[in-house]
Amino acid sequence: MTVTNSILDSSPWKGKLFNGDWIDSQKKNDVIEPATQAVFTTTGLAGADEIYAAAKSAKFAQKSWAATHARDRAVIFLKAADYLQANFDDFAIIIARETGGILPKGQHEVRESIVLCQLAAAMCMQPTGLTLPSTPDKLSFARRKPLGVVGVISPFNFPMFLSLRSVAPALAAGNATIAKPDLRTSISGAYIMAMAFEAAGLPKGVYQVMPGGADAGEALCNAPEVGMVAFTGSTAVGRKVGEACGRNLKKVSLELGGKSSLIILEDADLDLAAKNVAFGAYFHQGQICMASGRVLVHEKVAKALTEKMVEKANHLPVGDGAGGQVALGPLINEQQAAKVDGIISDSVKAGAKLEAGGKRDGVFYSPTVLSNVKPGMRCFHEEIFGPVVNIITFSTDEEAVALANDTEYGLAGAVISTNISRARKIGEQLNVGLLHINDQTVVDECVNPFGGCGISGNDSNVCGPADWELYTHWQWVTIKDEPPAYPF
Repeated sequence: MTVTNSILDSSPWKGKLFNGDWIDSQKKNDVIEPATQAVFTTTGLAGADEIYAAAKSAKFAQKSWAATHARDRAVIFLKAADYLQANFDDFAIIIARETGGILPKGQHEVRESIVLCQLAAAMCMQPTGLTLPSTPDKLSFARRKPLGVVGVISPFNFPMFLSLRSVAPALAAGNATIAKPDLRTSISGAYIMAMAFEAAGLPKGVYQVMPGGADAGEALCNAPEVGMVAFTGSTAVGRKVGEACGRNLKKVSLELGGKSSLIILEDADLDLAAKNVAFGAYFHQGQICMASGRVLVHEKVAKALTEKMVEKANHLPVGDGAGGQVALGPLINEQQAAKVDGIISDSVKAGAKLEAGGKRDGVFYSPTVLSNVKPGMRCFHEEIFGPVVNIITFSTDEEAVALANDTEYGLAGAVISTNISRARKIGEQLNVGLLHINDQTVVDECVNPFGGCGISGNDSNVCGPADWELYTHWQWVTIKDEPPAYPF
């Protein structure tokens, strides 16, 4: 399947960075298409110097952007949404090819990105403050002020959505933004939106694209013009980002990894439960921070559910997600495939039973089912980021809660049961930022506050009602007719 217009062929990003203009880069980065292992395209590569220059120009551009009338800012977001819609099919294929996802996954990212632009337009028109109680001779109010420049570091798995969920509201609040997408998915992660914002008339310098490595990320954390860094990615890298921002007294949002539990009680409809397990564990090859990393099943129905999962795993086709009728595409690269294989191999040696899958073909990995999973095994504790169903049995609700909470992560949790009251009681005891009753764990709707606790994040939230708190600071203002006569 190929892109039907000239977007990929013309590649305005080829060898370029974006600071409002498409500028030549001394260094280049080849983006590898996971399914074919061929060079998909080439972009510019930013180092620390380019980041520092971008930060200075973004700070300059931000002042006039913040002063732009809210209605005019809203119109730009709506035009960007229209641009994405007009090129929907082409962008969906680009995302599928670049990320190794199936085409519906690419379509989902474009669709949700359109919604994010529309939400940002609405955000521009929302109240930005409130009047506070005070004495009759004084007007006292608090208002939201933009932070200035926001750096956005986004991951490879859902690059467009996970970048734009910070970029769009940060811009709507009056900030300038610098996007540093993952080098493996920088077109989806930032360059598509550069095209959209350019077409929509966003002022130059307000949104910049600077893909780079660790030196670029460090510079983004150190640049004095950058008031905040929004990071989505692994816990290991998130710690480094948090440390660097902390040294610079810089605001930071960390959306990190997870080892989320999906609890299935004995009264659950097992056919529906199996569908939920398969989606939560296998969608985008399990490369999702909210993936159903542990499936806790009541011992009375564990055997029956395992059989259903084995049947599903054996019949889900694996291949090039953008070019064929498959359920699972490739993992992002050989390194990730080797990591998945290593965790499964070590877990089987430790006593887990391989019920299905466990087969690697380069970057492709078969849907896998492991039973007899116990605490102490790698598959129980580590975030695998691969297509693996880890089945753990329990006998009581209390045991289920204890197993689910036996982790440093705290992102998502879910409970499936026909007894809503019982499921809610279990759910309320889970140490998670996202809780779903009668659903799996991979759930996000753009308008919900999204965030985790423990090593899944720093208890910040993105999206919905959390955005004003995250991308602005409060300013308290008082106004009197004349200065008071203080007794000094």
